[in-house]
Amino acid sequence: MKKAFVDQKRCVACGCCILACKLKAIRVPRGVCAVVDMSKCVGCGMCAKQCPAAVIRVQEVAAHG
Repeated sequence: MKKAFVDQKRCVACGCCILACKLKAIRVPRGVCAVVDMSKCVGCGMCAKQCPAAVIRVQEVAAHG
C-alpha cells in the first residue's frame, strides 16, 4: 500500500496539496506545514504532483494486519 509523506522541514504551507486531495487527507494546522491523515490517504500521488515545492513523496508502506 502507498501513502504520501511530507518533508515538514521544507513545506511552505501553500495549500496546493489540500486542493489536490479529493479525499481530504491533508491539512495545514496553524498554517505551519502540511500533515497527511494516513487513515484517509490512498497514495494516489495527486498531492505530490501539485506541490510546487516538491516536498511530498508517495512511497510503499507495510500493511498492518
